[in-house]
Amino acid sequence: MSTPPYRTGRRSRAPGLRFLSAALAVLVAAIAVAACGSSNKSSSSSAASTGAAPAASSQPGKGKSLTLGTKDFTEEYILGQLYKQALEAKGYTVTYKESIGATEIIDKALTSKKIDAYPEYTGESAVTVAGSKETVTTPQQEYDIAKAFYDKRGQAMSEMTPFFDTDAIATTKAYAQKNGLASTEDLKKVSHWTLGARPEFKGREQGALGLKKEYGLNNFSFKSLAFGLQYQALDAGSIQGGDVFTTDPQLASGKYTVLKDPKNIFGFQNIALVINKDKLQELGGQQFMDIINGVNKLLTNQAVIAMNKAVAINKQAPKAVAQSFLKANGLV
Repeated sequence: MSTPPYRTGRRSRAPGLRFLSAALAVLVAAIAVAACGSSNKSSSSSAASTGAAPAASSQPGKGKSLTLGTKDFTEEYILGQLYKQALEAKGYTVTYKESIGATEIIDKALTSKKIDAYPEYTGESAVTVAGSKETVTTPQQEYDIAKAFYDKRGQAMSEMTPFFDTDAIATTKAYAQKNGLASTEDLKKVSHWTLGARPEFKGREQGALGLKKEYGLNNFSFKSLAFGLQYQALDAGSIQGGDVFTTDPQLASGKYTVLKDPKNIFGFQNIALVINKDKLQELGGQQFMDIINGVNKLLTNQAVIAMNKAVAINKQAPKAVAQSFLKANGLV
């Protein structure tokens, strides 16, 4: 899989962000064009829609069922709907459990068999789930660490997506300019600041702990916020730095500065579906994974940012946005 360079890719978002200003109809069309044109692993859009191996039947999932879960934020809702609808189009019966919770919570749901599968970020898999302390320099290294851990524990992973979405610290543009902030390490210049993030961020190596250990940042207070409220808190001045996702559509406004992460504490965060191995075999093994991988190959940064905007800003339903994307790419 060809994967964009992370540290440079995250900072060269301007074309993708300008793209967000288009109307939803234009967005959906652009998503389809960008997605089909960027799939490096598929030889044609037909191959992407059917998977790498030819299916014996157009309904390989007939009579087979699974429970699919998601985490508790917009991007996961979209991913969940993409997988759900693509699988249902191939005959699978999907029980869908949306908004289960953060990594620590949804992983327990997976291992306890309350769900069979869910979309996870590779960095979260490697660090939060597997507890890896290994320093990685490429997305593939992160993926391989996670895959090896899951393999021993009884789970399998799909191929990872081209798109990446990693945590970052953002400030208002005015605050960054006033204090000369371009990188996370520049926050040492500030006498004191407040970091706003979802509760679990406080105890994570890819979070507040990493900021302290790797950057030596001991000059901040932590403010627990429900996910999605960090931008309001930044605007109101109740926090000075917020944990954001680099595919957040709010970043298109130009009001915020995303600080560089030169020590790469937030890792590489591509998406892969994680599924219990016993259930995977029941579902057809590689035939099932071909459907998931067919979706994943189309998920570019531009496509995901556009779908996030359609839901978070334009208030479209994740189900409808996912359906438009899948139809445009011949997957439903």
